[in-house]
Amino acid sequence: MSAVSGEALRPGRFPVLAKYDVLEELGHGGMATVYRAHDKRLGRDVAVKVIHPHLRDSGEVARRFSIEAQAVAKLRHPNIVEVYDVSAEGEGEQYLVVELLRGRTLRKMLQAEGALPPEVAAAIGVELLGALAHAHEQGVVHRDVKPENVIIEHRDRDRAEGSSETPVPSSPQASVRARSGTAAGSQPGSRVSVKLTDFGIAKLLDAQGMTSTGQVLGSPAHMAPEQIEGQDVDGRADVFGMGVLLYECMVGHLPFEGNNPAQVLRRVLDGVYPSAERERPTVGRVWSEILDKALGRTPEERYADADAMGEALHAELKRLGVSNLRGEIEAFCDDPKGYTERHEKKTIALLCDRALAARKRGDALAAAADYNRALAYAPHDPSLLRIVSTLHGAEARRRMLRRVAPLAGTLLLGALAFGVTRKLRSQPVDSDLVPARSGDAVDPPPLVGLRLTAPATQDKTATPIPGTTAPAPVTPTRTQVASGTASDPGAKTGPAPGAKGTRTIRFSDVFPNNIVDVAVDGVPAVKSVSASTTLSIDDDKHTLTFSCRNDMCKPTDRAIEAGQAPAPLSVRLDLRAATLRLVNPKRNSSYESDTGATIVEGDNVIEMKSGKKTVTLVELPSGNVDTVTLVPGKKLTVDPAEFRPPGG
Repeated sequence: MSAVSGEALRPGRFPVLAKYDVLEELGHGGMATVYRAHDKRLGRDVAVKVIHPHLRDSGEVARRFSIEAQAVAKLRHPNIVEVYDVSAEGEGEQYLVVELLRGRTLRKMLQAEGALPPEVAAAIGVELLGALAHAHEQGVVHRDVKPENVIIEHRDRDRAEGSSETPVPSSPQASVRARSGTAAGSQPGSRVSVKLTDFGIAKLLDAQGMTSTGQVLGSPAHMAPEQIEGQDVDGRADVFGMGVLLYECMVGHLPFEGNNPAQVLRRVLDGVYPSAERERPTVGRVWSEILDKALGRTPEERYADADAMGEALHAELKRLGVSNLRGEIEAFCDDPKGYTERHEKKTIALLCDRALAARKRGDALAAAADYNRALAYAPHDPSLLRIVSTLHGAEARRRMLRRVAPLAGTLLLGALAFGVTRKLRSQPVDSDLVPARSGDAVDPPPLVGLRLTAPATQDKTATPIPGTTAPAPVTPTRTQVASGTASDPGAKTGPAPGAKGTRTIRFSDVFPNNIVDVAVDGVPAVKSVSASTTLSIDDDKHTLTFSCRNDMCKPTDRAIEAGQAPAPLSVRLDLRAATLRLVNPKRNSSYESDTGATIVEGDNVIEMKSGKKTVTLVELPSGNVDTVTLVPGKKLTVDPAEFRPPGG
């Protein structure tokens, strides 16, 4: 529930308040309704959060509302909505008065723009983490960090001209410095602000027993596991909430999803979700790892506090040349489409610079991570493809050397022993042939997770890579990487001088559709393969490995011989069986499914012919039923105590 002006809802019967003229309704939630009102004494518009009439007489709700008011009133931070007033004891209405914000929620921004550029999302994250760090210092845990509770105020240039508002610093540790006589629009970032609102279910660390009844408060998809389980929470629960929020901002969907709240809660508790880099390769490895740490299953696995997470975000932003965080958010709000296009080109060049520097200092993992992210932005860039292919080839040779080194050592020792019996001791052994001892540093570290190709994106002009010379242009029909478009069979094209030829592989049909991923020689290449997908590889021999997301299928390999131009491939993977586990069966009862199979105590193996299967379970003789959804390769536990009566 947000105190945002400009989103007025239905008119109705407004509450009558002695000190405020209520003008319009802005929003409503489970506990209260928010109105725009005019402060009669100070002559300013404010937001008034009025508790619902049917809750007003509840002692527990009244206490919670009072605690909320006390909690938020002592918070003073530029990224937290300021509390002005609270209703007095004995007033007819119970309400909280806060500053009126003129903007839109982060939720509405995501609905309008989709996933945000990772650097913009991270800049917003630093702002919010500064607010949370301040709240935690005051003993307040928000417990419901989500896009609906974040408001982005964005003032256009015309409205900002002549304003005397004090700009808020970008760094969460910075203090607010007054700049008298400075117009708000005079420097980048001064026309935008990020506010955290609605501490409606915040818990004071010094107010014990607030949720001792085990009541779950918050939004399931954003709640930390310990919060779901009713345990005591601290600031690390908000770190988890920030991880969920930033994952959605960077990827475009939540990390934990389900068909109902119960499924979502279970997945949060299991701690299983797809990595951000896998879901959206342009996020890159570094941002993905920061999110993984924030989303740790236990508080101990996460960042120690909000400041630590903010510092991690700030360090990566600084590495990528982003210093004015508020300015970055403002530039995106001014022109989302134009900013995104400029940002991608700038980021590709920066990533290539950083990757080149990492290669020079011998940090192969960092180089691979930056080149992979750059390639995700520009999958058709021939220069990037050549560099990544070279890195992959070098890594393959290193892996081969590590595999054959022990065998080479054994053969060499055998040859030396044979030489002794032949009285060849006097012949010197070439020291260059003696293999390195185990543990000698003879190789740089492997390029773990190197990606050769990226999911389909709109074809873009290749961005020059600093320190390299781009090869001769390649005809687009020869460089389609998972583009989903057919190439022209009549086009005359060929490899650049000195380069290997390329081949385009097409898929005639794929089962199961849109969840099959393909790797080339063990390196992830394309995800979500369908019958319209194409894949470009060079003329060498390769092995394509097909597998399903979340290990739902049995993987299979397909060898592509050197120079072979295969016919369109048909990929049909066998789905793994699902397991239905029955626990605590009732005595003298039996269990059947609508498939006709008898369900026994323990594990029941269910063959799967499609991606998901809905099964109805029946308990006899009571007739109680339960409907469950099985997923290939997964185990689902059912307890007859959760079955419902027929028709219930």
